[in-house]
Amino acid sequence: MGAMRAARLIKMVLLLQARPSMTAAELAAELEVSERTITRDAQALSEAGVPVYADRGRTGGYRLIGGYRTRLTGLGRSEAEALFLSGVPGALREMGLDDAASAARLKVSAALMPSLRDASQNAAQRFHLDAPGWFQETPAPELLPAVADAVWDDRLIDVRYRRQDAEVERELEPYGLVLKAGVWYLCARVTDSGTYRVYRIDRFTAVAAGEQRFVRDEEFDLPGFWDERAAQFARAILRAEVVVRLTEAGVRRLPHATDAVATREALEAAGEPDATGRVTITLPVENEDVAYTQLMALGPEAEVLEPAALRERFADAAARAAALYR
Repeated sequence: MGAMRAARLIKMVLLLQARPSMTAAELAAELEVSERTITRDAQALSEAGVPVYADRGRTGGYRLIGGYRTRLTGLGRSEAEALFLSGVPGALREMGLDDAASAARLKVSAALMPSLRDASQNAAQRFHLDAPGWFQETPAPELLPAVADAVWDDRLIDVRYRRQDAEVERELEPYGLVLKAGVWYLCARVTDSGTYRVYRIDRFTAVAAGEQRFVRDEEFDLPGFWDERAAQFARAILRAEVVVRLTEAGVRRLPHATDAVATREALEAAGEPDATGRVTITLPVENEDVAYTQLMALGPEAEVLEPAALRERFADAAARAAALYR
């Protein structure tokens, strides 16, 4: 199944969730396809186990049986509901629903949780999707629904979580959830210190929410906070450096081979190209093994100058590759 058709089928399910019934003509108009395509898509959904029912007759149409809610590929039910009940713009964008003015998108958000009809901005500050790698068969944490409820209601939670070999207890103000590459994180403020921290929800062993609510800091921006913390983490693990000479092609390809933070830092500090057009950079890396794997993807467009041991590894690899192609 092509990506475009998959996105269309998912959008069709979401549209049918948003209304009691829709005619083939209405679906065709929303999805910008023919009524014949709608008929075929409805049959495909039915064969895939989605309970799409066709009402016959002049006023007939399509509807979902009962209270069906989609189980998106790679997402467990609780994860899918946590995403779509929040009306997260990023999730809808990945599903091919990127038109901010799309009536379908507004109807989906409103139908799944009526209280969100006028709360898209509030939702975006409580749930954030960091999209890469999100279609993974990763089970949703057992305590995710309890955490999500507290996030939405702005309720204080007492948690226990695993930290190395010990369990720690904390009282938290749960500000927002982030789904990154199949892993759920909670961004929260620790009540006794006032500091904001990030917790992996699958490390929580207990979550208890009472009736007490906290007052959100209106200056808190969830996507911005997450991006800042992600960048800090990415830079913190870059504890070594390698000196590399790159061709023009190597400079262009470097962002696709190495860490984005490291690439940006190295290229911003680079000097002018030499007489052959090559640029020498000092690249932050996690360790020499990681650097070897990453820079091998650049082939002859990159020459490692330092450290000497890593240069020798590349020289050996180049010699063995040359022998294979003689």
